[in-house]
Amino acid sequence: MKTPRFIQLHHEDREAVREELLRGLLAPAAHCSPKYLYDALGSRLFEAITELPEYYPTRTEAAIFRAHGADMAVCLPPACTLVDLGAGNCGKAASLFAQFAPRRYVAVDIAVDFLRGALENVQRQHPTLDMVGVGVDFSETLDLPPEVDWPDPAPRVLFYPGSSIGNFTPEEALAFLRRAHAACTDGGLLIGVDLVKDRAELEAAYDDALGVTAAFNLNLLRHVNRLTGTDFVVRDWQHVALYNTERQRIEMHLQARHEVVVRTPRGPRAFRAGERIHTENSYKWTVTAFAELLTAAGFRSPRHWLDTDARFAVFWSAR
Repeated sequence: MKTPRFIQLHHEDREAVREELLRGLLAPAAHCSPKYLYDALGSRLFEAITELPEYYPTRTEAAIFRAHGADMAVCLPPACTLVDLGAGNCGKAASLFAQFAPRRYVAVDIAVDFLRGALENVQRQHPTLDMVGVGVDFSETLDLPPEVDWPDPAPRVLFYPGSSIGNFTPEEALAFLRRAHAACTDGGLLIGVDLVKDRAELEAAYDDALGVTAAFNLNLLRHVNRLTGTDFVVRDWQHVALYNTERQRIEMHLQARHEVVVRTPRGPRAFRAGERIHTENSYKWTVTAFAELLTAAGFRSPRHWLDTDARFAVFWSAR
């Protein structure tokens, strides 16, 4: 059995993280990057969210892969290197190995330590497949180390499921896709995209009846306290999710239940009753608009597959 190789490129700068968070929280319109939703508890809560009846994206995308995986496999270059962006537990990519038959699997996430157990488990199930874990913040760079192509380079297929592209503004999404285009040498991009749909369905998906998404959003405050030394009290805040029709995006916010004063290393930050901290966007796309975005990023001949209700799309586009 082969052994996975691990490469850690991202090294957290705690002071830079602290400065970024404080800058956002002290801004006139307070905000925080959604990446800080995913501490250890936040990651487990998100896994629970994907099991909720209201949260359609995960199961809908999985149904598309089951129905159309063979068609997708025909598009991919043979014996490719499958580069899984935000690999997590590696389960989505691993479920496609039999159809895609990659030569090599590269699991990319911000920390190798998080990937280690998952990748070792997948390696036991696929003992002959070459596997590499890369710790990098791929939202900032897609410059993968040459070691991922050792010992024999293969066309790279970047795999970005789950509609995480929605966390980027359209301008940021275009910049990201241009980086992806440069990174997928002789290959292409396979990406999941959530589509514009009814407001009620969208808002329910981000504000479920059990309150799991609310707990996920509120847990951010505990994480921020640990990272910055602030003293947010969770019970002072409530979860808000709304669909911004004009911008075609779900917005998640934390809203002050009453007047709140939060201590920070830079002095107190007062929040009025009803004032919000913007924690996440999830942009929704039409099929036509996302195909045009791929083309603008340099990709060729985008094609897509939909679920039966046209709620979600998986796109393939060659470099």
